[in-house]
Amino acid sequence: MIVCVCRRVSDREIARHVRAGMTFDEVQFELGVATQCGQCEGCARDIVAQCSASHPVAALHCESGPRAIQLANSIKESKAWNSSRHSAAA
Repeated sequence: MIVCVCRRVSDREIARHVRAGMTFDEVQFELGVATQCGQCEGCARDIVAQCSASHPVAALHCESGPRAIQLANSIKESKAWNSSRHSAAA
């Protein structure tokens, strides 16, 4: 998903940089996220918080079996997320 429309920065790109050990400030400097209109800052910060070393977002190839995926609050609270959950349950 594109988080920063101004700079075309995706959530995956932010997550990759955070998993490499970067802080929000470093991600912002490197990718330019939240440096123009600022509308994406909250979502970008949520992604950084969720992707920190102590809170991995997902383990796609985990030898110990499947694990839960933690989503940013802004994603969980979005209308698209809520409508897709209801569609999947139907």
